[in-house]
Amino acid sequence: MSIHSADFIKSSPKIEECPEPDFPEYAFIGRSNVGKSSLINMLTNKKGLAKTSSTPGKTQLINHFLINNSWYLADLPGYGYAKVSKKTREIFSKMIEKYILNRKNLVNVFILVDARHLPLENDLEFINWLGEKEIPFSLVFTKIDKVSQREFAFNFKKYMQELRKTWEEVPTIFKTSAEKKIGQEEILSFIEDTNKYLERNKITFT
Repeated sequence: MSIHSADFIKSSPKIEECPEPDFPEYAFIGRSNVGKSSLINMLTNKKGLAKTSSTPGKTQLINHFLINNSWYLADLPGYGYAKVSKKTREIFSKMIEKYILNRKNLVNVFILVDARHLPLENDLEFINWLGEKEIPFSLVFTKIDKVSQREFAFNFKKYMQELRKTWEEVPTIFKTSAEKKIGQEEILSFIEDTNKYLERNKITFT
């Protein structure tokens, strides 16, 4: 898939204020500082589309981008060690939960995990929660250029071991580097194929 246009549409504090669910939607979420904004900018070939920051928890709203005038990319608030109050974290949590469970046109959730780390409890909890709610998702390892091949292989193996404790079949997995544009083609092809499937089967959301 070639990206011809990527336009910011709006930021919403709650699902009721999100754009009309008239296009397929793909949500990106992960722990704070996992490299989500950098990945979105890399996928869309538009530097600065999603605002990057060294401060964890910078994304505090649901940000929608319209890609190729045919599908939405939703940038969700991060979870984990964001430097915000407990009350604010609870608000984020409820917002994300309500969005994921009620957004009619949500086709897939891309869960971003840092390739430099072993499996983290809140990542695994979120993955298993999506499974319980039967929400389609994929796993995206970020920053693979920031770790040696040997170390990543070890971390990846540990993730697979943890996933197989609760999953008969592991989800689709992508390995990415925003800096080196690794994984761009694979993720965009996945989205393109999914959109074609929806169109072919005349699946609509409104």
